[in-house]
Amino acid sequence: MAPVLRHGDALIVRRGATVRTGDIVVARFRSRPGLLVVKRVVREQDGGWWLEGDNTFVQDDSRSYGVADVIGRVLFRYYPGPWRLS
Repeated sequence: MAPVLRHGDALIVRRGATVRTGDIVVARFRSRPGLLVVKRVVREQDGGWWLEGDNTFVQDDSRSYGVADVIGRVLFRYYPGPWRLS
C-alpha cells in the first residue's frame, strides 16, 4: 500500500463497518484464507469485494487472488514512536 501506508504503521480498524469504494480495509481473500491484507476497495463483485493495492507494480491483490471478504475498515493510522524508525 506504499506510499499511503508503510511497513510498521499501526492502524485503527473498525470491524463490520460500512465499506465504500475507495476505502482502505483489512480483508482475507477467499482463495487464500490464511492471508490477512490491507488494500483499497475498488468495487463489489460476486458477493465480495475487489481489492487493489496503491502500488501498481505489486499485484498481490484481487488481480491475483480474486474477491475478498472484508473484516473491517481502516479508520486511521498512526506511526510508531521515533525509537522504532529506521
